[in-house]
Amino acid sequence: MVLNKGTLFDPTLVTDLINKVTGKSSIARLSAQNPIPFNGEKVFTFTMDSEIDVIAESGKKTHGGVSLAPQTMVPIKVEYGARISDEFMYASQEEKINILQAFNDGFAKKVARGIDLMAFHGVNPRQGTASTVIGSNNFDSKVTQKVEAPKGIADANGAIESAVEVLTGVDADVTGIAINPSFRSALAKQKDQQGNALFPELKWGATPDTINGLPVDVNKTVSDMSTENDRAIVGDFANGFKWGYAKEVPLEVIQFGDPDNSGLDLKGYNQVYIRAELYLGWGILDATKFARVTEAAE
Repeated sequence: MVLNKGTLFDPTLVTDLINKVTGKSSIARLSAQNPIPFNGEKVFTFTMDSEIDVIAESGKKTHGGVSLAPQTMVPIKVEYGARISDEFMYASQEEKINILQAFNDGFAKKVARGIDLMAFHGVNPRQGTASTVIGSNNFDSKVTQKVEAPKGIADANGAIESAVEVLTGVDADVTGIAINPSFRSALAKQKDQQGNALFPELKWGATPDTINGLPVDVNKTVSDMSTENDRAIVGDFANGFKWGYAKEVPLEVIQFGDPDNSGLDLKGYNQVYIRAELYLGWGILDATKFARVTEAAE
């Protein structure tokens, strides 16, 4: 079988791709995920302005009040391509499947890292600079509640407690926390008054799924490409943030031309180009439900 433009990833490979993304992405591990149509969708968030009302028999009912804030989740197209030898075109069917599975594995890792970098910091992952396509739809732009933590191990636990306190003050639930590896190390070195480790589950570089019962994910993407050197993001990932992907994942094997604009013709170098595209969308439904721990300026 020769793959041509418009061929889609096999559904099994798509499922495998997203499972791998969920395993490597802080966003995917801590947040709800739903399929997104290509033209996007609106997520409606209701804010009830009052408390429930007790009504006596034959009593009068009053207006409680509600605020409706729609959040549009528009999928963004991301792609990854690579040149390989044109022997791919003549390989057996079994060998082609093995090559595509290997490509799928690599693509999943890049997508997992990419969705974090885009949603956390609003950057184009390849360029490492702010993306006009993403705009302000990212944590660094929308989450203004911040706690500054001194560089090093000085009271990392206190910084998290302060962030939780900020969220408690606005009636936000804390369902998860994403931290970078250096902040994980700082927490691992925290001691109680008797000199015992506050978080023994973090010893020797361990990265548990929970700390004190709170879901946690350790990932370099929390701080990578962040202009404010984020160290942790705390908040209601379960209800205040959603992400998703369009199920159709186009896969293309290009045999001619210069699809990556490298100046090297494929036929001239006995190569073909494999390109995969994925449509991802996300939305911060309520930025007040999150707080960031950033590194204090020296």
